[in-house]
Formats: sequence, structure tokens, C-alpha cells
Amino acid sequence: MEHLNADTGPRELKYAVLHLQAAAEVLLKSRLLREHWSLVFSDPARATSEKFSASDFNSCGTDAAVERLKNICGLDFSKKDVAALKDLGKDRNALQHYGLTHSAEAVESRAGAVLDFLLRFLDAELLPLLDAQERDSIKEDMSRVRSGLNTIEAFVVERMNRLRGNELKGTTDSLLPCSVCGQWALAVIQNGAHCHFCGVTESAEALALVFQEFEPGHPANECPRCCNPTLACFAFMDGAGEELYYCFTCQARYKLEELANCGGCGCLWPYEGADDGTAQMLCGDCRRRIEDEELASRW
Repeated sequence: MEHLNADTGPRELKYAVLHLQAAAEVLLKSRLLREHWSLVFSDPARATSEKFSASDFNSCGTDAAVERLKNICGLDFSKKDVAALKDLGKDRNALQHYGLTHSAEAVESRAGAVLDFLLRFLDAELLPLLDAQERDSIKEDMSRVRSGLNTIEAFVVERMNRLRGNELKGTTDSLLPCSVCGQWALAVIQNGAHCHFCGVTESAEALALVFQEFEPGHPANECPRCCNPTLACFAFMDGAGEELYYCFTCQARYKLEELANCGGCGCLWPYEGADDGTAQMLCGDCRRRIEDEELASRW
């Protein structure tokens, strides 16, 4: 917290992230210890009390700790919190080996998300298990951390409010949550999008894969207008929450009912509707192919 609330240069950010990642791992494993000491071993099947007492073992990492807390201890973690922890691990590795690979604003925002999670985790899972003397001994430290988190949150709120009154004014119908900093400041542009909070610019291809929510991991759809595989389905931050198809290359927008699968190749194509409701819809390529085949058969 001291590093984050100092003049946040590359060095301060680096050590803030390193300490925060270590803190997250220790606190998660502290809760595992409350369940059983063997759960902190990288391989619980090889756990022995002698090795545990001597601290002579390899412990599990953050990802494994989260999975064990979910599957064995029955704890509930939101997708947002799990993603924040994973992002912190990536930031830690990048800062350790390559230096600052994202903007200071992005790293501070992501660190603030993990701090928020850890405070909630402490309040729900660890602090209630302490006795009165233990709670009194950490009261001052906890107060400093909570006030520090408020400072980070105030920074994020202040920056977002400034952006809404300037760069983001009138753009709520084309804003998405940034995959780097997590803020709703990713404004779509032709061939991609730019985040006004952290400064990252993403390509159309990368964005289509990130926002392919209906079928995660599935290749993005081909756009009927520009024929690029950058058509994804999601909802913009426009207040209505209506999901639509959007092409990150040419910025074409389609309502869900306006596109249907081609009966020939399966691609999405504007739905024109059949007079009697029985005709099979075909995309332009399939129509031309069938027409060419019929013409060739006449000859």
C-alpha cells in the first residue's frame, strides 16, 4: 500500500505488485491451513507432518489454492475476482522479468481490484477466526490498508469521471470493459478499440476473440459486410444491455434476429425471411456457387 500511495513510478509499481502477489498467495494458503495443513503442499498426496513441521516442501501456487478453496473448502469466488488474481500473477511475472509492460494506470487499477478482493476475503474467511488479542494487534495495519484502498478507488473514480466528461462523452453506446485495466473505457474504433483509461489499443482480431461471449474459445464469426472473422456478440454499455452482433473491423452492427445461419455453409448472414417460411436461407457465396453449378449443368 505504501508503494501504491507513493509517487507511482515504475519502481514503486514493481514492488507494489511483487508484495501484493506474495500477500495474495500467503492469505489464500492461510485459509487452506485452517482446513488442513496438507492442502498447502503442491502435491497433498506426498504430504507428511515431518516435512510440514520442518517447512521442507514445495507449496501450491495461487491458482491451485483458489481451486482447492473452491472444491474442498466450498468457498465461492466470482469470475471477476479469479480474473483479477490471474492478472496480478501476469503483472508480477512481467514486472520481474521485463519491467512495466502496461501503463501505470492499468497496473494500479488491477492492483486495486486484488486489494479489494483480499480485504473482503480477510473479513469473511480469516479475521473472524482470530481471537480478540490477535484482532487488536492488526487493527492499525488493517485501517491503513483500507484507507489506502480508498485512495486507489478515488483515483479510479476521479479519472473515470474526468474521462466521461471529456474523451468518453457521448460514447456510451460504443464502450466495452477493457481486458487490461478492467474499466469501461474501451471505445471501439475502426479495426479495433482504444482504452482511454490505460491507453492500450487492441486489434480487431484480438477483440473479437475476447468478446465472443456466446461461444468462449470458438473462432469469431465472419462479418457479412467486410468478410473478416471479427464479428462477435455482446452488449455495449449503453444502458439498454441489448446484445448484438458487432464487427470490430468495419463497425457493422446487427440485432440478433437480423442474422441467421446460412443453410449451405453455416456462416451468419442477414436474414431476409421466406415468403412461405419454408425456403432455406443462403449467403451470397453459396447462392453464387449454386447458380454456377446450375449454369454448368445446362452446358
